[in-house]
Amino acid sequence: MWITVMFDLPVVTKTERKAATDFRNALLDMGFEMSQFSVYMRFCTSQTQIDTYCKRVEGALPEGGRVNILQFTDKQYERIITFHGHAKQAPQKSPDQFDLF
Repeated sequence: MWITVMFDLPVVTKTERKAATDFRNALLDMGFEMSQFSVYMRFCTSQTQIDTYCKRVEGALPEGGRVNILQFTDKQYERIITFHGHAKQAPQKSPDQFDLF
């Protein structure tokens, strides 16, 4: 399962820019990867893990702006169609899950 955080934060003042940068850095520290500007994704192994990351993202939110959190399955992730310029990119595969003993 995947969790995606999409956000539009105010960056007019120096304080707002710093808050937006701190939020992006918090997402990276949580293991999210930038998919596009203001769109970060992370693979999760369970709904419980998704719920945990939603709470962590909520705790890192700066004042103002708009943040949306989406959840989708591995199958939906693999069906994403990506273009770079006019060239269609190969579909991405969900990471393999590892069993720890």
